[in-house]
Amino acid sequence: MRVCSVPGRACAGLALAVIFLFSCQRGWRPGEPLAKEALKIGVVHITDPGKESSGYAYAHETGIREMMESVGLDGGQLIEKVQVDDADAMGIENAMRDLIAGGVQIIFATSWGYMNTCEKLAGEFPGVIFAHATGSRSNSSNFTNYYGRVYQARYLSGIAAGLKTKTGKIGYVAAQGRDNSEVTGGINAFALGVEKANPGARIFVKVTYSWFDPRGEAAAARELIAQGCDVLAQHCDTPNPQLEAQKAGVFGIGYNSGMEADAPGAVLASVRWRWGVYYTSLVRSVLDGTFTSEPYFGSLKDGIVDMTPLSDLAGAAGPEILRLIAAERTRIESGEFDVFDGVLLSNDGREIGRAGARLSDGEIRDGMDWYYHTVNEIN
Repeated sequence: MRVCSVPGRACAGLALAVIFLFSCQRGWRPGEPLAKEALKIGVVHITDPGKESSGYAYAHETGIREMMESVGLDGGQLIEKVQVDDADAMGIENAMRDLIAGGVQIIFATSWGYMNTCEKLAGEFPGVIFAHATGSRSNSSNFTNYYGRVYQARYLSGIAAGLKTKTGKIGYVAAQGRDNSEVTGGINAFALGVEKANPGARIFVKVTYSWFDPRGEAAAARELIAQGCDVLAQHCDTPNPQLEAQKAGVFGIGYNSGMEADAPGAVLASVRWRWGVYYTSLVRSVLDGTFTSEPYFGSLKDGIVDMTPLSDLAGAAGPEILRLIAAERTRIESGEFDVFDGVLLSNDGREIGRAGARLSDGEIRDGMDWYYHTVNEIN
């Protein structure tokens, strides 16, 4: 069931009383088995994936549907809140409280800005699991976070971009600035992949400072193209950078889901999330009583992140791109190599990491506030 609005302030008091009574009466707690027929799942989306054919929320929705089918749940066991602005604290809380009042045992909160509300409500409702995408907080019982080593797929996509560029200038539309490790880690990994294929190429970053800004994403793409970039990558929610690339006759690397259908004349490949891998695993753990709140950080090997097959646009460079990507993928999946191994030079002259070592998950997820030496941010 898809719900496009959140309950108003006038209903908050009554809803709170109902929720409290419901929570106290039902008795189930995370870590105990739960009958499949009793399960109800809530999802909070920043946009309406039902109106989209690609992008961030669409990728999450695809994963939810895959999980529902795999586990064998029916539509009445799913409640979705859509178009919940992740900067609207009251709207987020109202949406989640409404889901709890609807009887859900799991809430998948799919945007970064939902984290504080998840943390707050997890303490209030111990009989509800709060699973937060892209976040960094959790507790020891019913609040977890989930993400993946998308930087591994970013690295592979950088190889494709590096071998395809003619100008040596590659653009990157970024939702957040350098202090956001999620975005910056992807940029740096992409830059390392580009360097592996084309050491002379450079990355130019334009930041929109919004996870979802269709107009800003398109404007940033146009500015990068005007700077001479002939391949555009992105960490933002819509396919607009790819659409702008197609209009300008340059190439692109999509993100979140396969964007080849959006811009078939531009997209070389897409870095994609396969969220169903996580959603299915978590829901099964809830049903069989093995759920823990340990955060999840999956990988290429797990299948939660990947790159779509190279399109025909790769042209003469295609075989070379495929060979190099396949070799690097094998190294990553075997554990022989990971993207942030050894000493890395930042664009302000610092040396990051150590010879013979690799950056930890914590350093990658929470401590990456620097750009690789081939990356330049444009104002």
